[in-house]
Amino acid sequence: MYTTETRIRVRYAETDQMGVVYHGNYFAFFEAGRGEFIREFGFSYADMEKQGLLLFIVDVHCKYIRPARYDDLITIRTSLKELPIHHKVEFYSDVLSEQGELLASGKVVLYCMDAANMKRSTLPEPFLEKLRPHFEQTNN
Repeated sequence: MYTTETRIRVRYAETDQMGVVYHGNYFAFFEAGRGEFIREFGFSYADMEKQGLLLFIVDVHCKYIRPARYDDLITIRTSLKELPIHHKVEFYSDVLSEQGELLASGKVVLYCMDAANMKRSTLPEPFLEKLRPHFEQTNN
């Protein structure tokens, strides 16, 4: 398993009439975490798109536990529990308060697709090469 953390301060526009983060915005938090996860390995979604690869969300879940509010500093903990060896990539996300309390937990399943023919593909080998050692260490 490999995990990254991304910190975000909740903006006013992300809250609803009740003063808490609108439920749909947690998916944007998950996306921010995924983007930073990929960036930590020297890649970006834009890099993958330039290589002709697209990542499509095919399934998403979120469990809401406690509310986040305007100006809270939250941490999005993003994990891959296993090395993606086929087209399917599963990211797990936890949103934590500044005090470390779990606010929400989710899972996003993506398919890696070849943009030219819209067929399933794998993540770029250079990206997988950088990920692989983190998973080999946990298996020893």
